[in-house]
Amino acid sequence: MKVLITGVAGFIGSKVAERFISEGHKVIGIDNLSGGKLENIPKEVEFLNINLIESSSMSKIPKNLDLILHLAGQSSGEISFHNPIEDLNKNTTSCLNLIKYGIENKIKKFIFASSMSVYGDIDCLTSGVKETAILEPKSCYGISKLSAERYLNVFKNQLPFLSLRMFNVYGPGQDMQNMRQGMVSIFLSQAIKNKKIVIKGSLNRFRDFIYIDDVVECWYKASLNEKVFNQAINIGTGRKTTVKQIIEMIKSITNITEIETIEGTPCDQLGIFSNNKKLAQTLNFTPKVNLTKGLKNFYEWAKENC
Repeated sequence: MKVLITGVAGFIGSKVAERFISEGHKVIGIDNLSGGKLENIPKEVEFLNINLIESSSMSKIPKNLDLILHLAGQSSGEISFHNPIEDLNKNTTSCLNLIKYGIENKIKKFIFASSMSVYGDIDCLTSGVKETAILEPKSCYGISKLSAERYLNVFKNQLPFLSLRMFNVYGPGQDMQNMRQGMVSIFLSQAIKNKKIVIKGSLNRFRDFIYIDDVVECWYKASLNEKVFNQAINIGTGRKTTVKQIIEMIKSITNITEIETIEGTPCDQLGIFSNNKKLAQTLNFTPKVNLTKGLKNFYEWAKENC
């Protein structure tokens, strides 16, 4: 197949591109390099430096493609409050432009990188949040992602889609310099460089941490599955981990002891983790890498890349 992957210079996009290339598929990659790194892009990718916010840029994309995997965008809830309009453009306007391109060029399927942030605060203390939950995002980022999902649903009869609602993705390749996106990478980077971890918000907050290799496999399976479309799927492990627990795990592998807790970020979610039954049923996939193994792998990589 010929696959278009946006955000190809980013953490997840570059890894997804590698997976498709390893299976012999042709990858056209798009990125404006505002957040991603040129060195992340696999050499086999036909790379286009394009800003997807500009509708005129769509004419630069090849016409004879099979799939669109849209991973480009602004990915920090905290950053979204500093410039909501820019967040809206990067996460919603870019998607609308690609939807128009997809319809005009009869793309077989559009797969969108959505987020757990579309849920907001859900009562999921004992069971993970299902895709059918009421969506009440708390951040500008969550609103822009949900808006993109809604637009995809409007045009579903002309462009089949999947929204993959990713939870906390972590692992080798993550940007260790970005201190406003990626909970595990932020904590691990601080532990390695500063020998101290500063935590924004309560230690009782909880998340669902999923390793990058499992996320990539979900994207690949979702792309090849011709029977699953026009719906959202949670991409998570289905396991709840508190901030306190993840800190203790990081302390055990890095041997740091100094921890400081400060005021949290605006409208941060108290806690959320996925119900991943739909993932297992629709894509026949259950995440393979547990948090203990994933953190050790990440740490060994991070020591050389901080």
